Amino acid sequence: MKEVQEGIKTVIKELKKVIVGQEPIMKQILVAIFCDANALLESYPGLGKTTMIRAMADIMELKFSRIQSTPDLMPTDITGTYVLEEKDGKRVFNFHKGPIFANIVLVDEINRATPKTQSALLEAMQEKQVTLGRNTFPLERPFFVLATQNPIDQEGTYPLPEAQTDRFLLKIKVDYPSMEEEDLIIDRFTGKDELHAIKKIFNADIITKFQKYTKEVPIANDLKKRVLKIVSLTRTEKNLIEYGASPRASLGLVLASKANALMEGRNYVSKDDIDMLAYPVLRHRIILNFEAERQGLTTDDAIKKILEKV
Repeated sequence: MKEVQEGIKTVIKELKKVIVGQEPIMKQILVAIFCDANALLESYPGLGKTTMIRAMADIMELKFSRIQSTPDLMPTDITGTYVLEEKDGKRVFNFHKGPIFANIVLVDEINRATPKTQSALLEAMQEKQVTLGRNTFPLERPFFVLATQNPIDQEGTYPLPEAQTDRFLLKIKVDYPSMEEEDLIIDRFTGKDELHAIKKIFNADIITKFQKYTKEVPIANDLKKRVLKIVSLTRTEKNLIEYGASPRASLGLVLASKANALMEGRNYVSKDDIDMLAYPVLRHRIILNFEAERQGLTTDDAIKKILEKV
């Protein structure tokens, strides 16, 4: 517990050298990493999503790659392709790996890629492998897809299908900084002082060890039933929700709660862990009905009502 907590504090301290505020967002990304899962970050432009993810990869000494999604991006631009090359007087096909072959893959503005290209990510996100033709290439572990999307610019975008959003453990909403935080941002990035270089804290072996610790955190039966009730209500509350969450939501909420407890220095899951993580775990897995949308409710409003009912 002490080892994990000290590691998290150091990571947050290093991230704060390049990011002002946004500590809850940093912790939610770490929850996804501890759960060996993917995360989707949604926010308006210019709020530091890309900078945060790149800095996190540097701190953890992990191989990082960035994919800028555009409508003309092809699946082979992500996975890689076979190239005909000459070797020892013979022509042979050699596989050239794409940017998906990294530890942390940042897919920027994922909803700008076409559905065909988006689907190229599915196997990597779920099975941690890439199949091309008859050959399957395992991805180096640990492996995470951290994707970003912009909620306001809808021209030339392709909304993610439910099958793909379900493969993201968390949907993290990044909000605007406070006035005090924005004042610090201005001073830091327009002043004469140079930015401090960040230190490397973790490596792949330490992250794998922390992922093992996460699964070992116990959860009481009554709290496990609470998770099941919450997810079940997303399927039965037809006055709010048209389509509820899949069993992946139950697995994700339990595992994310365990990771949060571990990061807080506890060897048990609490009710607060479940209630706090219910929002990022469920908000992209439920579809509101017409009446709820007509009233101007959001998925977070629906989750809040479900938590109150439980």
